[in-house]
Amino acid sequence: MRSRYTAYTQRNEAYLRATWHPGTCPPEAIVSDDEGLHWLGLEVKSALRLRKRKAEPGSGQDSDSVEFVARYKVGGRAHRLHEVSRFVREPGAAGMRWFYLDGSFPE
Repeated sequence: MRSRYTAYTQRNEAYLRATWHPGTCPPEAIVSDDEGLHWLGLEVKSALRLRKRKAEPGSGQDSDSVEFVARYKVGGRAHRLHEVSRFVREPGAAGMRWFYLDGSFPE
């Protein structure tokens, strides 16, 4: 999650595509140099299962979710993106990798 946030702040389209599941990755550009968007920070709200998996290696869990709030500015005005992102672990070019599937926006 943090690496994808960093990729957004750096407008690293290649990394975002490499970490997005091919079945849900949009065909159009993910980031744009013209958008005037400035990222301000990331707060991971809920990653309990991630901590549990680190404590219990080899759990075999192949899906997970992360709740976060990302703050950003557009045109001098501050905004918040509150999302619950879903991830899946599948074989990739370098072995098993986590891929972003999609996200929902809690109220």
